[in-house]
Order: sequence, then structure tokens, then C-alpha cells
Amino acid sequence: MKLKRLAAAAAALIAAAGLLLTACADTSQETSQEPSGEMEKETDEGIRIGITFDTFVLERWTRDRDVFVDTARKLGATVDVQTANGDVEKQKAQIRKFTEENMDAIVVVATDCYALSEEVKDARNKGIQVISYDRLIQGEQTDLYITVDNEMVGALMAQSIKENLPDGGNVVMICGPEADSNSMDVVNGFEAELGEGPWKIVYKSHVKSWTPENGTQAVADAFAGTEEQIDAVMCGNDGLAGYVIRSLSERQLAGDVVVVGQDADLEACQRIVEGTQAMTVFKPINDLAKEAAECTVKLAKGEQITGDLLDASDVKENEDGQKVPYYGLEPVAVTKENMDSVIISSGFHSREEVYLNVEN
Repeated sequence: MKLKRLAAAAAALIAAAGLLLTACADTSQETSQEPSGEMEKETDEGIRIGITFDTFVLERWTRDRDVFVDTARKLGATVDVQTANGDVEKQKAQIRKFTEENMDAIVVVATDCYALSEEVKDARNKGIQVISYDRLIQGEQTDLYITVDNEMVGALMAQSIKENLPDGGNVVMICGPEADSNSMDVVNGFEAELGEGPWKIVYKSHVKSWTPENGTQAVADAFAGTEEQIDAVMCGNDGLAGYVIRSLSERQLAGDVVVVGQDADLEACQRIVEGTQAMTVFKPINDLAKEAAECTVKLAKGEQITGDLLDASDVKENEDGQKVPYYGLEPVAVTKENMDSVIISSGFHSREEVYLNVEN
């Protein structure tokens, strides 16, 4: 069955507000682990790291935080964790505070990759190592960019749509924010892989930021914005996929339209085994956060991060052509067929959680 444009789409989606992107509840509380005392910078105990996250609305970021902090602590470092709650000015202030406190390293999950160049420059001029985590900061060189291969994430999404619609079809894209550089990489990878075949992009938009209200509106606009039938929806993350599927369910169309997302959120994994979401992209977040903490401590101690952690030839260029050392992990497409081998066996989610609504 194919989806037609319905006049009630926007109203129904707005009524679903409050459920987007919130597999975990948002928190505005900032947490910190303060150093126990003044120590020499050259010792493991003296390493002080400041890390600022865009948001904890999305389920994955609490995982990143916990693994990063735990790994850094085991290496003898102290970590001050802050969240900007999607507010770029707040994140700027947090970076400035870290700089004033003369942290050994500052790790940034950028709220706006294009708005932090001044703060990054000031920190690096003071001899502080600055790491772009997951999203490459633009306008000023950082000391490391560590992420998952985001172009591959987009390519895996497109491959899933092509496999599910071998004869072609109309595709809607509801992408992440344009201020999020890795969202743009996902888009580039998706469009390159989808190619010029029988798959036609009939609508494309970007959420303004990763917030429930912006996501709700973006999904409503997407369904109201085209008169073409919709055969597949590419979603910037699994939260957006959840909104799309709830709308389809209200019309008894869930499972008939191919929906793909990323992050392997628990609810997305549940939808996959239930048959309403085609796939999600699993990003090895635990490995990413662990490697990021290890790299950060090495940089803060003045050590090279070559060998197993980083090949010296691995670089990414920012928009100004500045080459940033790059470490990228490979993502994995997750479907009903490999859910157990990828998600369950790795302990990312438990079998009981994933199959909660399915007899198995």
C-alpha cells in the first residue's frame, strides 16, 4: 500500500508532539567531576578535561558521556561535563570557561559547527588541545576529529532503501541540522549512493536543531509538502523515524513505507523486529567514546596518537582547507536479520528490551 498526501497529516503529527527524539528524557542539569586538587600537568593525575555536549535529549549522548568519563578516569584524568542544551551561546561560554580554567584538553560535541572558531582559537593559543567529537568544527583547526564515518552512514541508509525498493520509488529526506557537519556528511553519502536510478527524492528538508518541537514540525512539513506518493523516508536519526512511523501507524500504513534511521536507539531496534522500521545504522558508540578519551589523554600529555589509534595520513579538511587529524570508526547497518548478532551479542541492548513487544 502506498502513502498519499492527506490533508490531516500536519494536524495528526502535531498531536503526536512530545514523543520525538526523546527515547531518554532531556536534562538541562550540568554535571561535573571536579579535580580533587592542583597537580602537575605532566602526571596522569594532573590531566584535566572539559567536555561540552550539544544535548542529552538523544539517547546516544548519555552513552558517549558515561563511557568517555569512565575511560578517562581509569587513565587518571578528571573530567568536567557540561551540556549546552542546543544553545550555541551557552556552549561558547562553556568553552571560554574551560579555557579560563586552563584545562589540558577541551572536547566539543558542537551545537553549531560553524560558530565556535573564536573560542577554539583562543583555547589553542593558550596551548589547550581541542578535539572535535563526532562533528567537525569549522573555521578553525582542531587537534583531532574523532567520529563514525558519517558518509558511510548515509550510504548504508540508501542501500537499504534500494534493497527494499528494487524497482525504485519516491523518497523523502528529513535530515539533521545544517549546522551539524556530520549531518551534512550523512546527506552527501546518502545522495551519492542513491544515485541517478529509479529512486527519486521528492522532498528534502533539515530540522533546525535536535529538539522535539523542531523535529515534530519537520515531519509534519514533510508529509504536507509533497503531493507525490511516498515510498521511503530517510530520517536524520531514529527519533525522527519514530515520528514518521507513528504517523504511518495512525493510517495503518506502518511497514508499507520503507523508513530508515541511525543510532540504533532501543525504540528503533524494537520497531525493526516489529516490522515497522526497515533499518537503523549502528554506530559503535562505546568504542568511539573509549577511543576519544584515550586520544584526548594522550594529546593532553603531549604524546602522539599514531599506530593503532591513528594513522598519520588520516586527515579531514574543514571548510577552510585546514587538515585535521581524523579517526573514523565504521558503522553497521542493522536489520531484523542481524539484530541478534550486532545489537544483542554486543550487549548494546538486551534481548529482553529489544523483543519486548514481540514473541520470541
